[in-house]
Amino acid sequence: MRRPSLSMIRFSLLCAALLALVEPAGAQGGPLVLTLDEAIQIALERNYTIRSAELDVATANAQISEAYGSLFPQVDLTSSYTRNVISPNPFAGTDVASIFGGTSTDWLEFNENARVDADPDTVPITLQEFLDRQEAGQAAAGIETRFSDNPFAVPNVFQNGISLSQTLYSGSAFAAVKGARGLREINEAALEQQQDEVIHQTRQLFYGALLAQEQVNVLEASVARTRETVQETSLLVAQGVAPMLQRLQAEVQLANQQTQLIQSRTAAGGARDQLLFVLGLPVDRPITLRGVLEVPEDEAPYRRVGLLDAVATALDERPDVEQARLAIKLQEVNRNITRAASLPEVSAFANYGFNGNVPDDRTVVTQTGDFEFEASSNGFFDGSYWDPSLSVGIRLNWTIFDGFQTRRRVQQNTIAIEQAEIQHQQVQEAAKLDVAQTLREMEGAEQRVNAQQQNVATANLAFDFAFERLRNGVGTQLDVRQASDNLDQSRLLQLQAIHDYLVARSDIERATGTISAVAN
Repeated sequence: MRRPSLSMIRFSLLCAALLALVEPAGAQGGPLVLTLDEAIQIALERNYTIRSAELDVATANAQISEAYGSLFPQVDLTSSYTRNVISPNPFAGTDVASIFGGTSTDWLEFNENARVDADPDTVPITLQEFLDRQEAGQAAAGIETRFSDNPFAVPNVFQNGISLSQTLYSGSAFAAVKGARGLREINEAALEQQQDEVIHQTRQLFYGALLAQEQVNVLEASVARTRETVQETSLLVAQGVAPMLQRLQAEVQLANQQTQLIQSRTAAGGARDQLLFVLGLPVDRPITLRGVLEVPEDEAPYRRVGLLDAVATALDERPDVEQARLAIKLQEVNRNITRAASLPEVSAFANYGFNGNVPDDRTVVTQTGDFEFEASSNGFFDGSYWDPSLSVGIRLNWTIFDGFQTRRRVQQNTIAIEQAEIQHQQVQEAAKLDVAQTLREMEGAEQRVNAQQQNVATANLAFDFAFERLRNGVGTQLDVRQASDNLDQSRLLQLQAIHDYLVARSDIERATGTISAVAN
């Protein structure tokens, strides 16, 4: 789990680090100058793997919202329009007149009324005369007689509906929400682990770049000493005190050291490029590292740390251990989701519809007499064309029997839980091994630092003594060259020991899960 101090540390250093990052090098008159703390802050903000892990957390948050969505009300809106160009007659092949009546029955009714009417002027008429008089009455009223090929079809059909459903109980949905939360916790632990790894990697590369630069400095000092030796030897040869062979040997040694210096400078440039890549910066950007390879003054906390205490801290603080534990929890949630598939799902629903069947000709003919008619027109949204509908209810879905598929999937989930538990045990044991190894490396690096500190002092004294003997004519070039080589080797070994010590110290913090964004 993330230490509380990390966010405060990152906030306090982020502004300065990013300000140095975005400010052009030309504005400062030189390359970007970085301390270790600033490099770590930039890496935490720009490292490619961290940014990818942060997107994994963002994806998990979106999945949680998606899982909650199945518990929210679901609203669906539908709307359609249909134009019936040619519609089939649903009564084709039947005697429609015998069912609904028609013009013939109207004519019969008229003649029957005329026959029994007391008015002598009212007499029965023929069917054709009846039709002619009806058509004349409609024409007088301004009604145009139209005949449809299918009187039972409506050319314009509108269907509109809105449905609302609300889940009342769904074991799968509730378990899915819990599973999405578990996935987010795992991704957060993975992000924290990646941050720890990037901090440790940045420290390693920063210390490595400092070591490469210090190696360049040592070789530059060695070249300067050898050049001075060549000058002294040349003077002794000119005075006839030393043979020509000593001068030639000194010149060869100088040429070899200059070649080593070129190689060391190339290696230092490569180390800086690797650091820039981890920081997420362009690898061709010029930078200068501000820092020195030295053992911090107060190292008591690292010297007093014991194996048992370090292991206990690691099991509590390491993100990978927490991630393995959360993986067990996630597999248990997956099993619950599988089991929930056999449980019923209950939901409430409401459906509202508003449908319209609108004819093209909306003229309404009203018969006021035997052969007298009146015509009127309905509006498009007249109530005779549009009808609302509403229905509500409760829906139950329950798979009673699925051929034992759910039971078999639960068994598979149980096996996955056991595998996750084994993985958790393996991660714990790996953490213990990691802690033990880093403590041993720390102890060995500390011993080498102490040994090389005294060795460098001795080698420096030996070189001064050999050079003074050569200057006085009582020493040899071989003695000076050997003393110089011993001094260079001692300094390089000291720098390497200090580098290994600092890396081992960072390794302990990473192994115990207590690594910080600020170098101690």
